[in-house]
Amino acid sequence: MFLGIYVSGLRMVEDLPVSEVLKVIDSTTIYRSEKWWSAVVLMESFGRKQVAVYVWNKRNGEWKRRQKFVINNKKQWEQVKRIVDEFVPKL
Repeated sequence: MFLGIYVSGLRMVEDLPVSEVLKVIDSTTIYRSEKWWSAVVLMESFGRKQVAVYVWNKRNGEWKRRQKFVINNKKQWEQVKRIVDEFVPKL
């Protein structure tokens, strides 16, 4: 896994520490520090597109996945979004 930054058009895109079997189409980092990194990733997995929220932790100089939440289709996203939208005002 190579971790670097490359330019796609005018946008800076980071290589993410995800499995090489997954094709990253787009991504946005939500938070990154020396030890923690979270991002939303649009990817293709075995011919199907997915959106995943990742959380990685850096240990011994290597990024290791700690959490991954995958959205497989729009219907699933609408269910998650509806419930999160209900909870957010209670924060």
